[in-house]
Amino acid sequence: AAVLAAVVLPLGFRSVSDLPEGIVWFNAMEALAWAAVWLAGWGPNSTLSLIGGYRFLAQGLAYELPHMLAITTAALGAESLRVGEVVDAQAGLWFVVWMPVAFVIYLLSAMAMAFWGPFDQPAGRDVAGGAGGELSGADRVLFLGGRWLLLVVAAAFSVPLFLGGGHGPLLPGWAWTVLKTAAVLAFLVGVRRRIPTVRMERYLELAWVVLTPLAIVQALVVAVVVLNR
Repeated sequence: AAVLAAVVLPLGFRSVSDLPEGIVWFNAMEALAWAAVWLAGWGPNSTLSLIGGYRFLAQGLAYELPHMLAITTAALGAESLRVGEVVDAQAGLWFVVWMPVAFVIYLLSAMAMAFWGPFDQPAGRDVAGGAGGELSGADRVLFLGGRWLLLVVAAAFSVPLFLGGGHGPLLPGWAWTVLKTAAVLAFLVGVRRRIPTVRMERYLELAWVVLTPLAIVQALVVAVVVLNR
């Protein structure tokens, strides 16, 4: 799922496939990973891994709506679902400047999608590793590698959505994409080391009561700006 999501990621200004509905494709592949993690917890027929799978399911239900609103806001600003056109729309001004709320929500949901840092309850120690607790050998390598790759792809996708893609002075476009992705990844890794795990019910409350309304307000602000151009 992470590899398929990366198909629409531009390195500089070129991607493997700049689909007309690239943003929808990316979100659909995230949903595929969401189902896969739950199935990984359900498959071994173990109580603790099943609890981890259901935790991820609950977390996914909470983060997915603000996440979709955040990436839709970027598409709204560019008036296109094509990732390449979202990058082109930021030639003068990066979207993070006038969509900061959507950017922050996207980063939070990216961590939750990879059950990373404060959102690692699905793989919590209190349930012996959670969704992947019963996996071993090649299965465990694939599961953990997919989790990390999902985090890298989610971090990389923030670059064309909000950070101008390959736009930047002096360096070629691909170099700016790599540097920006590395900066976002460094931030996410730093968050993991500094913020403790958030209790599941508190994150669910935060997502439904705070993040979703904020994402809607941000989308409305962007819509007003676009309509008055």
